[in-house]
Order: sequence, then C-alpha cells, then structure tokens
Amino acid sequence: MAATRTPTRIFVSHLAGKAIFDQDGDQVGRIRDVVVMITPTVGDAPDRPRVLGLVGEVTGKRRVFLPITRITTLDTGQVISTGSINMRRFQPRGGETLILAELIDRTVTLLSDQTQVQVADLAVEQNGSRDWEVTKVFVRRPGKGLRRRGESSIVDWTAVTGFTAEETDQAADTLLAAFEKLRPADLARAVHELSPKRRAEVVDALDDQRLADVIEELPEEDQIALLARLDVERAADVLEEMDPDDAADLLGDLPQEQAEQLLRMMEPAQANPVRRLLIYSDDTAGGLMTSDPLVLPPDATVGEALAKIRHFELTPALASQVFVCRPPLATPTGRYLGAVHFQRLLREPPSSLVSAAVDNGIEPLRADYSIADVTSFMATYNLLAAAVVDDSGHLLGAITVDDVLDHVLPPDWRKRDLRTSHAQ
Repeated sequence: MAATRTPTRIFVSHLAGKAIFDQDGDQVGRIRDVVVMITPTVGDAPDRPRVLGLVGEVTGKRRVFLPITRITTLDTGQVISTGSINMRRFQPRGGETLILAELIDRTVTLLSDQTQVQVADLAVEQNGSRDWEVTKVFVRRPGKGLRRRGESSIVDWTAVTGFTAEETDQAADTLLAAFEKLRPADLARAVHELSPKRRAEVVDALDDQRLADVIEELPEEDQIALLARLDVERAADVLEEMDPDDAADLLGDLPQEQAEQLLRMMEPAQANPVRRLLIYSDDTAGGLMTSDPLVLPPDATVGEALAKIRHFELTPALASQVFVCRPPLATPTGRYLGAVHFQRLLREPPSSLVSAAVDNGIEPLRADYSIADVTSFMATYNLLAAAVVDDSGHLLGAITVDDVLDHVLPPDWRKRDLRTSHAQ
C-alpha cells in the first residue's frame, strides 16, 4: 500500500474539528488548536514559529496536548497520532501560543508598506529538518469605500510584524467560525478555556442567542461574572434569549435590585414568564420547570403536533411529548387534559386529532412538590418530561429530565467539567 502523502502546506483553520486517529485507525478525538512557540525577533529576519503540537479533544471532552513528534500524518482530512496519549488536561506553558485562540484575527503590520492588516489564517509546513513551523500568513487589508472587505493575500511570516504586541481589541471572526458547529456545552467549554482577554473579546462578538446558550452551560458564578461585564441593555437582551427557567435561576442568584432592573429592561412577553417562575423555591417542581413547553388544543391534528416537535431549537426532552390543554394555550393555560408522547403520534394518522391519543392516566405534578418527589415520579413512569399544574388543573409548565439532572448532580458538576488547571 502506498504511503500517505503529507501536504507541504496546511492552513490551520482547516484543521479545526478534524478527526484524530491512532495508528490502528480508531478515532480518539478531534483537533481544537495548534500550539506554537514564537521566539523574539533577532535582527531583521524574524524566526518562524515552531509547532510544538496539537490541542486535541478526547473522551469526556477533555483537552489534551499531542506532541508534534507523535503525529505521523498531518492532513486536512485526517490526523494520525502514534503512541499513548497523555490524558492530563492541557494548559499552555510560558511562551506557548495557540494559533486559533490567540493569533488568528489579530491586527498586524506589513513591513513592505506599513499597512495594518487582519490575520485571517496561518499556514504550517515542514522545513528541511522535518520540523513543522508557521510559514505563511493569510491577511486581509482594510476595505475601501463601499467594500466591507479589503483584498486578501498570502505573505511570508517574515513579511509581517506585530504578533507579539499586546492588542486591546482583537477581532474574533475566524475564531467564531471555528466554533460555529460546536454544541452549546462544547462552546461554553471552549470559551471558558480562553484567556480572560480573549474570552471577553469572543463574548462581545457572539450574537445574543449564542451567548445565551453559552451562559446556560456555565457554572453559577461564571454566569454571574459574565453577565456583570455586559451593559444592562445587552444583558437584558441575552436574558430574553435564554430559556425562562434558566433566566429565572440566574436572576434568582443576583441581588434583588439588579434582578429587578434587568426584568424591567426585558420585553414584557419574555419577562412575565420569568417573574412567575421566580416565586417558586429552587427545590420545588415550580422552581425546576420551564414555562414554555409544547402546548396544543384538543382539536389540533397529529400532523400539526409532529410539525411542532420537529422544531430544531427544541431539546430532545421537550420534543418528547406535547401537552394538550383547553385555551388559552400560553401558560398558565386552560384546563390540562393530558400528554401525547411522540411515539404515539408516529403511530396515528396525521389527520386524526391529538385528543384521541391523549394519555390522561398519569396525574400531573404540583408546583410545590419537592425535588425528591419529582425525581421518583419521573423514574416511576419513565418520563423525559412531566406536566406541572396548579390547584385548578391549569398547566403551569413542564419539567424535563435534564432539569432534574442539573439538581441531583453535585452542585459543582459544571465547574468540575470545565476545570482546566492541572499539574504539568
């Protein structure tokens, strides 16, 4: 069999997210960044940065260091590593720099005409000694006139300066593009592991919905700290994009005056459900529930119900069933009639009514039930989501299995999952 040909030049942004395989062909992780060493410039010809290794994300979302000497194949299609992987969490040592996290999107200066340009990508390749180094810089000049983007070009590393200069307001366009396909929990981890300066720049560049997704996956103290660095107006906008129960949990941890100020800044349609959730204690069904489950009237068809649960923004738990109620359909609804699991919907003709498939044999939860009551209830009936009603039988919301897990896991589980410090 012919030996695998290693490309002579690879742009780092093309490596992000690519699979890492061991020598037996089994996938062991994915690439998240490239680690380099930038040496101080001596004379007129700056040394090209030497590639030290890769940051790989392996089992358990742990980020580890893969020395470049262990990489037998480096390609935009695959990366093959030999030998065992050191499973200690990666943390940059002094002098080490991450290309995606720190160098891309920087503003540097072309030595030829002193024009300031933005770094869009960096290329690595092997030199005559078979060592990997950064050789080329893909730069973009400022736009002129009506052109939002200027001309792009590839220049040698030695043709630019400014990579080691401190930059107070670095862009984050390319880094966000590398994060685009990450799930919210993985994105939160990636943002958490950035330097404080770079984290702030990325947070500023994220749109409100994506930032809301990140906040929902962070530990409580990190949520508060991140929200505190936003101006009040943007903080209110981000809270509007959060699930009502997550927004209520976060506001409940803030001083009452600050929480009330943010609620006043939010649109009433988003603030009112959050206010209703804030009246319940955290350790009750009311404190666990979301006020925005899937609700349909009894005369809705199975086809309409299936269309609702297909919505891409729904979590699997919320999409597992629809709750059937008399109008009004916004919580608190009219009288709660029962639930229909999506598996039952799949067995019914699309034109039939959901009322004919309602399961009303399980009594719904009450808002004052304890977490222990909720957990045993959902385990007993093997539920992914459960209805919560008031004393008059109106639907107040629904509790999903992920809401329960958040509260039965150790209080610091998110912090431990995001922890980056370790002994080197």
